[in-house]
Amino acid sequence: MDGYQSSLNSTSTPTQLPLNTTVHINATIKPFSVFDGCEHYIEAILFDLTFQTINVIVGIPANLLVIAILIHNQKEASTSDIFLGCLAFMDAYFGVMTPLTFFNLYLWHSKEVWSAIKFSFGVKDTSGPLFLSCICLDRFVAVLFPIMFGQLKHVKYRVFLTVVVFCLTIAYSTAKMVGGLPNFEKVFTGEILATFTWMMVCNTSILWALKKSRGPSKDEMHPMKKKAFKMVLSILCIIVFNYLPLVILFPFEDHYSPDVFRCYVQPAGFAFLNISSTIQPLVYLSRLDKLPFFPEACIKKFSSCFSTENKKSGPTQNPTA
Repeated sequence: MDGYQSSLNSTSTPTQLPLNTTVHINATIKPFSVFDGCEHYIEAILFDLTFQTINVIVGIPANLLVIAILIHNQKEASTSDIFLGCLAFMDAYFGVMTPLTFFNLYLWHSKEVWSAIKFSFGVKDTSGPLFLSCICLDRFVAVLFPIMFGQLKHVKYRVFLTVVVFCLTIAYSTAKMVGGLPNFEKVFTGEILATFTWMMVCNTSILWALKKSRGPSKDEMHPMKKKAFKMVLSILCIIVFNYLPLVILFPFEDHYSPDVFRCYVQPAGFAFLNISSTIQPLVYLSRLDKLPFFPEACIKKFSSCFSTENKKSGPTQNPTA
């Protein structure tokens, strides 16, 4: 993820002369800037930073709550919980880095801090799509190949996939932090296209299989299958909202001018990916029947207030709609 790819997420470095150059230089060396040429085109960067601010205020507490709930419910853990926990941890880490981004943009202007921030961008770029792909794979095998799923239910297979994702994430993030690699942005474009396609195929296949399992009446789907249907549908909505803008915009990089792509297209596209750090935990929490650590009276009061608001807004709706 690169909130501001060339400006804030750029993997490129300013052009430097070879160490053995003997050319006489009259020009002053351009000072380091995290905006990297987008100083006069910061609207899309601020748009991305606004979403990242939401991640700090809402996303960090939500992701920490998800981790706490997963630990609390580990005796009744599902096979996907290890992926959910790692995803929540990575999203919380990315949110924690956002205040450093603000300080470095407007106060420190430190190249070293910027390197650490770029590493966190790489973590967000890679870990989110890959862990979501693992969740989709787990659900895909469970629904369409239940016998095979029973044979592969042991936690060691999930641990192996988790280690692979962490290795890929560290490799990508380190390369992004170092910068200077030719056409490195195309690596992310290829990754996002591949994972998006995979997740769409998985989730649509699962939804189709669950829908076909209904009886003559639409209400005859088994309660567990209904729950799985809602979960997969929510993941599909997340995928479309957070990843589709990148899939639409990034493959056409060559059709934009370099400044437009770096300063507008990339930050705006990454903003939708970044806000997934808040949307994903909130969607998970909304699917829970009961929230641990919260007094039941508070939950009931909140639910009653919400239902009261719905009743108040009900009469204003068109009855024929």
